Amino acid sequence: VQLQASGGGLVQAGGSLRLSCAASARTFSRYSMGWFRQAPGKEREFVAASKGNGGSTIYADSVKGRFTISRDNAKNTVYLQMNNLKPEDTAVYYCAADKRLISSSLHLDYQYDYWGQGTLVTVSS
Repeated sequence: VQLQASGGGLVQAGGSLRLSCAASARTFSRYSMGWFRQAPGKEREFVAASKGNGGSTIYADSVKGRFTISRDNAKNTVYLQMNNLKPEDTAVYYCAADKRLISSSLHLDYQYDYWGQGTLVTVSS
């Protein structure tokens, strides 16, 4: 499975961006999809995840109420709508896919099997 993330850029604090992640998977709807981010000098951290097969979504506390993960299974794409962006949201954002039939602990990066190349989001104050 190949993942291609896009949509990053420079935005002012309070602004919005929508990230996209296109997957090559033939059975995309089965995959749980996640977004992670890594800021300079920091470890990679969980942002949001969408369980496969119509499952639930989960979010990091730091983005709840501001970010929304969604997916279009017909387009093999997962999105991350980011609103009310803050300078601390600045990071490289990665999408990831989990091929397990029953997914759990989607906030843990080692649960994912495939990773995209990352897209840079910079939020200016």
